[in-house]
Amino acid sequence: MALSRRSEVVVRVRDWSLMAAFELVLLAAVYLLYRTGRLLSMDAEATALANAHAVNGVERALRLPSEAWIQDLVPTVDLLQLANTYYVAVHFPVTVAFLVWGFLRRPEVEYRWARNLIILQTAVAVVLHIAFPLAPPRMFPALGYTDTMTVYGPSAYDGASGAVANQFAAMPSLHVGWAVLIAVVVARTAGGPVRQLAIWHAVITIVVVTVTANHWFMDGIIAGVILLGALRLFPGPGVSRVRWLQRVT
Repeated sequence: MALSRRSEVVVRVRDWSLMAAFELVLLAAVYLLYRTGRLLSMDAEATALANAHAVNGVERALRLPSEAWIQDLVPTVDLLQLANTYYVAVHFPVTVAFLVWGFLRRPEVEYRWARNLIILQTAVAVVLHIAFPLAPPRMFPALGYTDTMTVYGPSAYDGASGAVANQFAAMPSLHVGWAVLIAVVVARTAGGPVRQLAIWHAVITIVVVTVTANHWFMDGIIAGVILLGALRLFPGPGVSRVRWLQRVT
């Protein structure tokens, strides 16, 4: 009996290890895709600046409020520095923590649903980053925007974070896209404090990317559209609208 139980434990540990290794390889591939997109668009400054003027024109035509006006509403430098810190330090750690939490603490079908959403959202975003390089508002002081990271710090474009950041990948905003995705998934699959934290993370992220002038409003809107498309393809845990994807949902 003891030998049988020991064998069962060994099998479970082996299966769990194989599944964890598969997820690590899959997410590493997504990260490499993101890095490839950065490398392909990092020399597109002229195009990115021209596209930014076009996006600004669209926002004015739609009568969206100016991001610069919202920046000016922030009453203190301390709050701008706090927003910079949130932008730099929270985005990746929270996303990684969300995936680890899902893998370790949630039913497998829920984790796979979330993982598929984030992979699809990121892949589409990278394609758009390459096809439509876009400079952020902070690069346009003449239009009234302040580069809060350069002026007040800390900056996402110095040191280790600068090595992976793509300054011309404003649209869509993965900061907004991932944060809203986390909020949607957690709101639909969990409750309590975790649910509240996920929702507040999305709200704070939207505010932060705006007051730091790292993204146009349109960047978040397009990120939301991509997420809606991903949810059409993967509408819920264990459900896919494409038959062959049933195996990974």
